[in-house]
Amino acid sequence: MSETRKIIIDGREIEVDPAMTLIQACEQAGIEIPRFCYHERLSIAGNCRMCLVEIVGGPPKPAASCAMQVRDLRPGPEGQPPEVRTNSPMVKKAREGVMEFLLINHPLDCPICDQGGECDLQDQAMAYGVDFSRYREPKRAVDDLDLGPLVETHMTRCISCTRCVRFTTEVAGVYDMGQTGRGEDAEITTYLGKTIDSNLQGNIIDLCPVGALVSKPYAFTARPWELTKTETIDVMDALGSNIRVDVKGRQVMRILPRNHDGVNEEWISDKTRFVWDGLRRQRLDRPYIRENGRLRPADWDEALEAAARALKGAKKVAGLVGDLAPVEAAYALRELVHGLGGVVECRVDGAKLPAGNRSGYVGTARIEEIDSAEMILLVGTNPRDEAPVLNARIRKAWLAGAEVAVIGPKVDLTYDYHHMGTGRAALTEAAARGVPGAAKEKRSIVIVGQGALMGPDGEAVLGQAMKLAEVSGSKLLILHTAAARVGAMDAGCVTEGGIDAALDRADVIYALGVDEIELPEGAFVIYQGSHGDRGAHRADVILPGAAWTEEPGLFVNTEGRPQMAVRANFPPGEAKENWAIIRALSGTLGHALPFNALPELRARLWEEVPHLREIDRVPENVWQPLPAVRPGEGDFPLPIADFYLTNPIARASTVMAELSARARARTQAGAMAAE
Repeated sequence: MSETRKIIIDGREIEVDPAMTLIQACEQAGIEIPRFCYHERLSIAGNCRMCLVEIVGGPPKPAASCAMQVRDLRPGPEGQPPEVRTNSPMVKKAREGVMEFLLINHPLDCPICDQGGECDLQDQAMAYGVDFSRYREPKRAVDDLDLGPLVETHMTRCISCTRCVRFTTEVAGVYDMGQTGRGEDAEITTYLGKTIDSNLQGNIIDLCPVGALVSKPYAFTARPWELTKTETIDVMDALGSNIRVDVKGRQVMRILPRNHDGVNEEWISDKTRFVWDGLRRQRLDRPYIRENGRLRPADWDEALEAAARALKGAKKVAGLVGDLAPVEAAYALRELVHGLGGVVECRVDGAKLPAGNRSGYVGTARIEEIDSAEMILLVGTNPRDEAPVLNARIRKAWLAGAEVAVIGPKVDLTYDYHHMGTGRAALTEAAARGVPGAAKEKRSIVIVGQGALMGPDGEAVLGQAMKLAEVSGSKLLILHTAAARVGAMDAGCVTEGGIDAALDRADVIYALGVDEIELPEGAFVIYQGSHGDRGAHRADVILPGAAWTEEPGLFVNTEGRPQMAVRANFPPGEAKENWAIIRALSGTLGHALPFNALPELRARLWEEVPHLREIDRVPENVWQPLPAVRPGEGDFPLPIADFYLTNPIARASTVMAELSARARARTQAGAMAAE
């Protein structure tokens, strides 16, 4: 156990770690200290001075509690523990002075400010401010910045806490923001007035304690007290970030992160945060049937009858599980299709993930173990696009001294890495000889992306990666790109031979939200999904389903952690919950599935797959290495071509379309030469 030290805070003696700062020690004692610049996950700036406390026997002036450690305090004259006061007259006067100083140039535009109602400056002005102002001079104004289509700026409101600067440089790994000038002329700005090039930039909106940085797509649309807030799970990537969905009426108005130290800490990617406008556009809100080559609207009975006729007359039925389907819907589809003698497949991108071997399609590492890793090896993955928040976690480990090595295409990952090669030959060599600098006594993790596993020799590549993990004494993490993939694998939605075998000679294809692949010509396609995307264009019958915010559902993230998504709003028009559509279709077929409600379905699912019952717990996976067969030749491709357009909800979003166009323009323009 680490050494502790006694300290008296407001007359109460507690024991704390001497490495703690005073603000942390006060929090441990249950005393709230006001702050603007201090943030638990960022470096200490010590520049807002709101967290001042009095140190008894110390200098005759208050001290910043965020920048002073407990070990720096001297004991009393008789050796008694050092004493700190957080509510003395000196502290009260100091906080009032700081608040008055901060409000000198702050505009009084709370009625039209988007931060109103959830603003740290408002709250702390109420708690620690005075009810008068001595300032009579004109206020200074600052020009607003153009940070791009996501973050709207009102820089006259800025109090120079520098949280945005520290986040972009430390966590996001882009060095675009900084502070120029001194005193009254100090301004937060960007390098040469450029926009921020990061897929985590939206987090500075949450970090800003005033209304200087607000959400541009959400601006002037709703007030916090008008919104219904629902805590749920994100499906834009396979990380399973914890989010809060805010709804006004039936519309999703914004998406915010929730804190979860084991998954996303308190960050989310820009796609997660701003994709909500895609939930309103190109929605399937009624069933359709294709007649004479054209889709026509139909009612539910007619559409279910048409789907049932096709299924009854089929020689081979293939059920495909898309990237955004909850586990319950995937399980219901499996039961329906297996009852018809068909096959079900969820590995629609062709990834050769081993069925039934959880150490092969999930791995043995937890996401939070990246923090303490000393060696991280990335195989066939670009985590900056596949899971931006996980990439920020790898950067945090790198800043703490971890070495990073990459086998795959050279990409900008926001941290330095040792590039070992671009493909299979480099992986085979590393599995035979080990990674330079890796030792069994080092805590290390091998992270394998879907790009490495999508080729015909994907299973051999995975076998080599597992051998590499054994050789280097590493844990293994399979980084998925689809939120539904691990849950569908757990539910047994797999077929011997993968997607090619499933589609071979299938005359009816039941596509549950499958929009990322071309379905074969000649087959009758029943498409069930939420958006009019590629799958709906190919369909012969369309059954409109709910999007992920519109139904409760289980999702299992890339580390194998089951999490519960909660309904935040209701699907549009006649669209229904996905599991209920499959249950209704089974009734029309005359082979009704043995559940009539979601709890009954889950009870059957949990009986078959018990670890799915353990919500928010990562099960231990038994290590079952695959044979280390030599794979073929060639480089690893990257599974994501465009970060902003990876699923039908994102492709329906105008914000994502603009971000994608800007990213393409940046790529085509190339790097700007330094003059």
